[in-house]
Amino acid sequence: MSEGTAPAAGEGASVADEAARERLLYLRGSIDNLDAALVHLLAERFKCTQQVGELKARHSLPPADPAREAAQIERLRRLAEDAKLDPAFAEKFLTFIIGEVVRHHRAIADRTHEEATAEAAGPAGPAAG
Repeated sequence: MSEGTAPAAGEGASVADEAARERLLYLRGSIDNLDAALVHLLAERFKCTQQVGELKARHSLPPADPAREAAQIERLRRLAEDAKLDPAFAEKFLTFIIGEVVRHHRAIADRTHEEATAEAAGPAGPAAG
């Protein structure tokens, strides 16, 4: 088909289909890149919350902080609204993350308590003494 002539029957659809396929591949590539970025951001976030959990455990602070969690949820809802993202979705997402963080903090607290108890008990076994 030369420039300025009408496409043969069915030819226009295949050109449109090919353009749609190319656009779909482009968009999916962008989504894949964003998913990778999200995973890396979450990994960095959990590295920080791991340190928070260790600090809380060392200082006998509770694993959960309901006031902080509520403030964070409200903050994220406002950010979502500003970004034209469904605030309810943002809240569900952060609530899930907070649940995981608290679960990790409890595990750290339990491990820290067990280590402190074992340390206080002193060396065990026949070699002790």
